[in-house]
Amino acid sequence: MTEPLIVGAMVRTLGAYPSGWRQPGAHRDPAADADILRHIAREGEDAGLDYLFFGDWLATGPDLEFRDPYLLARIDPVSAVLFLAGITSRIGLIATVNTTYADPYTTARSLASLDVLTRGRAGINLVTGAEPRAAGNHGRDAHADNETRYDRAEEFVEALRRLWDSWDEDAWIADADRGVLIDPEGLRAADLHGAQVRVTGPLNVARPPQGRIPIVHAGTSTRSRALAATEADLALTAAPTLADGIATRRLLRDIAAEAGRSPDALKVIAPVLPVVADTDAAAHRIVERLLALVPLAEGHQPSRTAFPPNRTVAALADALDVAADDPLRAVAFDAPVTAAEAARLGERGAALIERLARIAGLHVSGLHVSGSGRGEPLTWRHLVAAHAVPAAFVVGDARTIADHFETWRDEGAADGFNVLSAFQPAQFEAFTRLAVPELRRRGLVRDAGEREGATLRDRLGISSYVDA
Repeated sequence: MTEPLIVGAMVRTLGAYPSGWRQPGAHRDPAADADILRHIAREGEDAGLDYLFFGDWLATGPDLEFRDPYLLARIDPVSAVLFLAGITSRIGLIATVNTTYADPYTTARSLASLDVLTRGRAGINLVTGAEPRAAGNHGRDAHADNETRYDRAEEFVEALRRLWDSWDEDAWIADADRGVLIDPEGLRAADLHGAQVRVTGPLNVARPPQGRIPIVHAGTSTRSRALAATEADLALTAAPTLADGIATRRLLRDIAAEAGRSPDALKVIAPVLPVVADTDAAAHRIVERLLALVPLAEGHQPSRTAFPPNRTVAALADALDVAADDPLRAVAFDAPVTAAEAARLGERGAALIERLARIAGLHVSGLHVSGSGRGEPLTWRHLVAAHAVPAAFVVGDARTIADHFETWRDEGAADGFNVLSAFQPAQFEAFTRLAVPELRRRGLVRDAGEREGATLRDRLGISSYVDA
């Protein structure tokens, strides 16, 4: 019997799509994040999701308003999971830690504490960082190069495991009659003296209920994939197509096998941004509105600080290799795209038009495109927004979403999904209340109460880490 999928939520309180916060009723105030986090936690736990995942970014700037608004101001991920620890009882809680700047002892202690307090629901996502501005925020002149960052990350993982292993499971005796609290033989130092990380230990927190807390890692570089395949329990991928997903999962499993690890010990998780509604047509309308609300270079926008340069018709034309003297470079944002204009956009333009027909039901008059219905006409605004702000949309009713999940599982592209929501709370609610019941009906996810009392490691279907 095929194993059910691992399904977690990647929490972005301002929404995962840059214009999501502009939707009616969308959460848009970081000062009120406590309220939306409580709501997301209740929804996710009631739906039986396996975990809530909190990413991180160690800097901010005005450019993020247009590129990734959710990064402008966000709760520290370890603080977020500790906040939710006391108001949840079943769902896993995964926090991101940047190994380039974090202290391994503090990290091991925080996550072990979370695991103890939640009876085994902690997880940690390790990243090495990609934001150069983070260096100055941590008293450094420059962000470390890729090789140095991954040298440190590998030693960081070793430090975490040695610290979590510094207590034996039976070291705590607590024999009041004999006056013996611990077995000193069950307490050991970490004694790691690496080139990048040094830590003595032992850890001054009881052994985590999971022993070694599940580790998550994502990345596309050779070093990143090696770290994910050899050390992580969950490898997060960013494969844009089914074929890419199949190839990436196979590559990661091959790397794990070459390192002497069972490929089945590694779970490969793909991101997905489902836009869910009662019908496909209603979901298409949501995507159309998201595209229409993306700020583009019109009116006052170019004067805004750090406004992206790629949000013009001319920038789209450059990307599609349209001739420099073609008059379509000067068309109005809100003008419908004609069939004659569409024909001058080349193969990549045709692919973009077909994608917009599929995810938003938009059509070009006089042009037959598979997937386009009787929705709104396709405008240049839609084209520019979709090109400038791409997203891994899967759009439709519950069956459409479930079809995508099922296909990726059955074709060997993913062992599970990190679910993003374009805006909160409505789209997360649509996923948990519409799509999850259909996933459960097909046996793609387990019943909500089936894993009562399970640790996160149990929920993920991963055994305790054993050194090769």
